[in-house]
Parts: sequence; C-alpha cells; structure tokens
Amino acid sequence: MPRKIRPDAVLIQAFIAGALSFSHLHDLASAAGQDGWKAWAYPISVDLLLVAAWRRMRTTSNNRPAWVWFVIALTASLGANIATAGLLNLGQVPAWLRILVAGWPALAFLGGTLLAHTPTEPAPTATTAPLDTPEPTPAPDTHKVTVRVPEPAPELPPAPVPAPAAAPVAVPAVSVPPALLDHAKKVADNHRASTGNRIDLATLRLRLGVPAPLADAINAQLA
Repeated sequence: MPRKIRPDAVLIQAFIAGALSFSHLHDLASAAGQDGWKAWAYPISVDLLLVAAWRRMRTTSNNRPAWVWFVIALTASLGANIATAGLLNLGQVPAWLRILVAGWPALAFLGGTLLAHTPTEPAPTATTAPLDTPEPTPAPDTHKVTVRVPEPAPELPPAPVPAPAAAPVAVPAVSVPPALLDHAKKVADNHRASTGNRIDLATLRLRLGVPAPLADAINAQLA
C-alpha cells in the first residue's frame, strides 16, 4: 500500500529558511570578491558545518566542541542574512569582512575535520536497577511455649591431696681421726698467729686437703 505524503509545516519552513540563507551567503561572498563557483561554495560550506555539528551533538554526550562549531556556523549564516538586509553596502564591503570571507574555508575545514575525526562517546542509556525484594519476615508463633531448662552448675575441681611429709634422712656422723684433729688444731693456731683471725672453713679444707663433710666435722670440733 503506497504511503501518503503529508505536507509538514516544519519541513517547508526549514526549506524556505535554508534557501534564503543559501542565497544571502552567496550574495555576501560575491560582494566580498568571491565570484563564480566560489560564491556558491560558501553557503554549501556553512550548511555542511551546521549539519556536522548537529549530528555530533546528537551522537555524543561530550558535545561542547560541537556546540562551539554549531554557533560559529550559525553566526556566519545569520550574519549573512543581516548584512544583506540593507545594513551593509554590498558595493563597498569593508576590509575586515573580506578577510573573514577569505578565511572561512580554512576555518570550516578545521571544524569539519575535528568533528569528523574526534572519537565519539555513546550516549548513556538509562538502566533500571532491579529492586531488591525483601524476604517476608515470618510471623511470631504465639501458641509456642518456651520452657527454660536450668543450666547445670559447673563442676569444681577436686581439692588437692597434700603429699605426705618426707621423713628426715639421717645423716651419718663423720668420725675424725685424732691425729688429723691434732694436725688441724696446729694449722688453725698457725693461721690465727699469722693473721690474727680464726681460720675459715674453705681455708681449713684447702690446708688439710680433705673432703667437705670431713672438713665440716673438723671445723665443728675446732669451734
């Protein structure tokens, strides 16, 4: 089934605005010294930059550079419309306007290159995070009776049993030979005479050359 073509007021308005702006840009370029096919190339350059900037703004979230070039191209189009509305003598175009018209191709080429070759970022898509459904809390059972069982008392460790007292070990008495005791008395007397002090146990044992138990027994008898 063939589709019916319906007239769209917006498209008609856009066509009229584009045709008039195209004509004004041609007239301004021609008045600035760009004759022949060059005068027709200027409105095409301005419109292409407008379209490139608009497409860039629709395909990337970081559209600040696209807005800049869109405003530049829109200013060139509106400036041509205003200049050719009688506010500017097209027979005597000022030098600064001739410079702007002559430099426009390089500026438009720079803008188109930056818009076309800058990597685009995909527009962020709104994602709906799944809602966490809380698990239902079971209702308390009111008919349930809780019986508390008393905890058993902790067991105490058994009391330590005292160990039986050890019986004293009888130390056998050490007998001192009389001759050794006489000799020890002489050694003690000589030590007192030479030093003025009583001989001690270590010196007595060293002088007699006897073991410690025997020296203790001799020292006890010398006291």
